[in-house]
Amino acid sequence: MSTTPTNGPRAATLALLTRYYDAFNKGDSDGMLACLTDDVIHDVNQGERRIGLDKFRAFNARMDHHYKERLEGIVLMASEDGSRAAAEFNVHGTYLNTDAGLPDANGQTYVLPAGTFFAIRDGKIARVTTYYNLTDWIAQVVG
Repeated sequence: MSTTPTNGPRAATLALLTRYYDAFNKGDSDGMLACLTDDVIHDVNQGERRIGLDKFRAFNARMDHHYKERLEGIVLMASEDGSRAAAEFNVHGTYLNTDAGLPDANGQTYVLPAGTFFAIRDGKIARVTTYYNLTDWIAQVVG
């Protein structure tokens, strides 16, 4: 992950996102939660909006049950004032257990390009909106 500025609001946001993604790649849900506001808004591709840390925690637990994922090639971007940011990356994953409404899991692996948009408030992540191509993912785990 590249974080070129060394001070100011943009640098602080990039450092926050670096901590968030480092925690993700370590499987450290508590570390991720520490980066979020209590009323975080979590929008997931093809899913409903979740609000609050408890719903984010439950989502992470569900994901950990069904998938083992590591993000690679993470590129972070942030506005000068640090209030908005984005990340682009590749998800390297293994489909562990069948998720409701999706194909059967049997340990299939996948590599999926994805991106996330963030809103930052008071030094924490207030909104996480993730996008990926579900059709591509399904083709990889079925084919």
